[in-house]
Amino acid sequence: MIRTKIAGIGKYLPSNVVTNNDLTKYMDTSDEWIQERTGIKERRYATKHKETTTTMGAHAAKEAIERAGITKDDIDFIVFATISPDYYFPGCGVLVQRELGITKNEVGALDVRNQCSGFVYGLEVCDQFIKTGKYKNILFVCSEMHSMGLDFRTEGRGVSVIFGDGAAAMVLQPTEKEGQGVLTTHVHSNGTHAEELALINPGSHGGYHLGTEQFGYPDPDKYGGVFVTQKMVDDHLLAPNMNGKLVFKNAVTKFPEVIKEALSTTGLISSEIDLFIPHQANLRISQFVQKRLGLSDDQVYNNIQKFGNTTAASIPIAMCEAWEEGKIKDGDLICVAAFGSGFTWGSGLIRW
Repeated sequence: MIRTKIAGIGKYLPSNVVTNNDLTKYMDTSDEWIQERTGIKERRYATKHKETTTTMGAHAAKEAIERAGITKDDIDFIVFATISPDYYFPGCGVLVQRELGITKNEVGALDVRNQCSGFVYGLEVCDQFIKTGKYKNILFVCSEMHSMGLDFRTEGRGVSVIFGDGAAAMVLQPTEKEGQGVLTTHVHSNGTHAEELALINPGSHGGYHLGTEQFGYPDPDKYGGVFVTQKMVDDHLLAPNMNGKLVFKNAVTKFPEVIKEALSTTGLISSEIDLFIPHQANLRISQFVQKRLGLSDDQVYNNIQKFGNTTAASIPIAMCEAWEEGKIKDGDLICVAAFGSGFTWGSGLIRW
């Protein structure tokens, strides 16, 4: 039976460390306030005008390709997950292809836009391509540069203190080794509360779902299709918004559900998990899920304290770091899970 194995993994974190105390220069907050609510102590910010989502992803990809023991010319498909692309379009898939010089064979490049669940969704896509025999060396990149689009006023602190920049990548290949590879993936979504964790503007909705004037769009019958307006700029409507309480409530419910779904599918139990790597959304969420599943501290890996929430990149960054630290070994059962905007959520079990 063909399964998907992680043949090589790499990560990239910008060198610029931003502590909670650094953020007090821009907003009314404190180290204590941030740590109490999120568990975050610091995060990384990329260097403006020198680093982008694509360039960070390329750094991680080079490391993953080298560790897989292949060359860039062996890559036959690219999948790129991000919510902070360099451009509105085209997506980062073709940009990282150009950055790495993977243009000789003109392989396909696919962009995944599932926010915090981007890694799990992207893994499921890659897994299907590998299992069907379509591709042999998929480059899967997850990269985020949130620092360029946050509201650093006090009014935006509920979102801005959470996010950081970073990237990770992996080379995925087929394996017929008994028990190795991706055992199962499960993805779900429910768009009922789509606007409760979202970056509304700029967009093509023109205020249709939300009330035109409230979100900065003028009357379309008078002004036509205006993509960005002065009101959006003046009222700080070009940054993410989040209903934190609603997100937390749903996350702590869906996380355990989708993990149990994966365990049930494979006939495994939580005590058999060697390492649970949750999406690094909030340390309080991770601790709540850990308790619900009855996992010990040794069975859970968190690094949000150092890097903040890097959305799609958070699971693979943590996975790479754990592997480098020797906390992931051959034969280990790895559980991953994520919840985020959409709402979307998912889980996966991987035998290393």
